[in-house]
Amino acid sequence: MYKTITIAGIAGRGHRDLVREMAGALKHRTRDPLEIVEDEICTLALSRNHRDVSDQDLSTRVYVSDGKLILRRDPLGISPLYYGFDAEGNLCFASEVKALLKATRKVHEVEPGTLFDGTTSTKYYRLELRPPRTEPAEILTAELRRKLTEAVEKYASGDVMGSWLSGGLDSSTIVALARPRVKQLHTFAAGLAGAPDLPAARMVADFVKSTHHEIVVTPQDLLNALPDVIYHLESFDALLVRSSLTNFLAGQAAADYVSEVFSGEGGDELFGGYAYLKSLPGTKLAEELIDITNRLHNTALQRVDRCASAHGLTPCVCFLDPELVELALTIPTQYKLKGSMEKWILRQAIDGSLPQEIVARPKAKFWEGAGVGDVIAGHAERSITDAEFASERKLKNGWVLNSKEELMYYRVFRDHFGEMGNLDWMGRTKGAGSDS
Repeated sequence: MYKTITIAGIAGRGHRDLVREMAGALKHRTRDPLEIVEDEICTLALSRNHRDVSDQDLSTRVYVSDGKLILRRDPLGISPLYYGFDAEGNLCFASEVKALLKATRKVHEVEPGTLFDGTTSTKYYRLELRPPRTEPAEILTAELRRKLTEAVEKYASGDVMGSWLSGGLDSSTIVALARPRVKQLHTFAAGLAGAPDLPAARMVADFVKSTHHEIVVTPQDLLNALPDVIYHLESFDALLVRSSLTNFLAGQAAADYVSEVFSGEGGDELFGGYAYLKSLPGTKLAEELIDITNRLHNTALQRVDRCASAHGLTPCVCFLDPELVELALTIPTQYKLKGSMEKWILRQAIDGSLPQEIVARPKAKFWEGAGVGDVIAGHAERSITDAEFASERKLKNGWVLNSKEELMYYRVFRDHFGEMGNLDWMGRTKGAGSDS
């Protein structure tokens, strides 16, 4: 299990004022004030609940080895961590880019599973292919059910907790397993009126008897939320922003009731939830699942982190529990995609704990299930001319924007953060932009 903490700091002593300014850009991430500590190695701002989290559980941490400051990011990048160097060459680091911009414009990401000492990056974990297990499907299904349950139990830390609930298989699985372990489980679903996610989420909530909150939004609500979403998300990737809108609004509602929210992120990547995967042969499929899981850290996991932390919430990403990930890597691909059924073994593992309509529900893209895609893309098409798109789509750093929708997001991003020459820290959904 990896618990998120919030940090900002600069190597060396004497940076208290600047670190305090950096911490001010992160105050939304925690309901406790960030406290500043200083010694010869580092001036650091961190959330107070850091004191209550054991070293081995810290998802993002700073420590000293042989007199050197070391930054460490968790194996899959559940928790964000960025770095740069100020004008004097001091190593600066923070949980979000906006905090680092107080000290430097040259921002980089500490990669998942990496140690960074200010000069050298060292991988301590790699997500790689594992030899497939040979046991019958029934044995693996039972083990998957057990590991899923154990993962949820690790995070079920309070009497009152929340969960995002789209009515899809992944979020519904987590809700079904969390409900018996949390005295009062609040579930949150957001979407436009008529969106298919809303009745599906309602069905799950009724079945497990959670305290359900349905947030019905209007197209104008989505457009009004865009500046805040892009500020917190720190991205203009079209698919990432689009999928964050209802997540952000659900998080806003959740903050009135809970401080922690379960997320179903990671299920599609580990168990083969995307339609295009059906065309890949077994070996290629296994490699592709590794690739898309490795890409989570600055795409979908960034959405989860920012849509929660924007409202002072802590996300609990149960599917990416280390023991569950290790098991998933060994499950043969024929049990993940079986015939035309994606995530077959996950459906078998949760069968009986959810309505059959949910167990059999096909995968829907996040923004489609919430009804968002056409609204946002249509607004961009109407508000940006062909001539504007042609003249603005290539950025100064060489990146090429894919659509008017992405240009609309980039304009908001630029208003918040200015022109940034280096964007190698910003993830882009696979198949989008110049780096894919």
